[in-house]
Amino acid sequence: MTHGTDGIGTKGQGTSRGSGARGRAASEPEPQYSLKVFGEVVKAFRKRARLSQEEFAPLVRYSVETIASIEQGRRFPPLDFVERAEAVLDAFGVIEAAAKHLTRKRGLASWFQQWAQLELSALSLHTYECRMIPGLLQTPAYARTLFTDQLPPLTDEQIEVQLAARQERQQLLRNRPNTAFSFILEEHLFLRNLGGDEVTIEQIDHILELSELRNVTIQLMPVARPNHAGLHGPMQLLETPKHQWLGYLEGQEHGQLVTDPKVISMFQMRCASMRSQARSAEDTRSLMQRMRGAT
Repeated sequence: MTHGTDGIGTKGQGTSRGSGARGRAASEPEPQYSLKVFGEVVKAFRKRARLSQEEFAPLVRYSVETIASIEQGRRFPPLDFVERAEAVLDAFGVIEAAAKHLTRKRGLASWFQQWAQLELSALSLHTYECRMIPGLLQTPAYARTLFTDQLPPLTDEQIEVQLAARQERQQLLRNRPNTAFSFILEEHLFLRNLGGDEVTIEQIDHILELSELRNVTIQLMPVARPNHAGLHGPMQLLETPKHQWLGYLEGQEHGQLVTDPKVISMFQMRCASMRSQARSAEDTRSLMQRMRGAT
């Protein structure tokens, strides 16, 4: 169990569906061993091809600064960089193989790291969740309840590391005001009263506060509905800066990046239908305010 819809566990490997799912999105994390190794691999094949960074950059359609950051292990390679570099440098599949072993910081599960990187530059992110409050919306108390209840049990240090990672990721909502975040949540997530009254009230207050942000839309799906387009389970959709749509599915101890256009189209139809089936943003706020008073 991921306990937070952001792959917060510590084991497992992600899988991909469709082509073009082997890279990572751009960001500037602290240099890490796997990133340094990947950068050295790219650098070695670039030099083998007798290309300078200035000559290589236009061939893969990225700036010289981006190439330098990747080769120095300071930046995750963008989703399409790996495939372009592999083709341009005729790397025998080595660059693509090295990309599969990239890791991010502590606190995020291996299968979630690629999606977490994609979020950093997304134009829009759409989430439907029926199991628990999504990680981007959780309060520390709610998240801590999930971590404390996790089986097998986590150590105190593991809990603190994962909580810190989750809180850092949540900064996306405020640090990316031009990214549109849309959440459809099942109403029963609040009726469950996870963590008790105090935790639930704080969680409701937190979501009410976030719903006031111009780039955040939150809708609740009624408990009773004659039809529901989300019965296949939770899902996320993301639009990249190049207007490519990607999907993400997460289960127990694994995550799946989806790139197949046919599957993405199906996800988009389901999300569009659920937006019309769920309560409006205004009705959601009104209901949550009543829930708070009744808790």
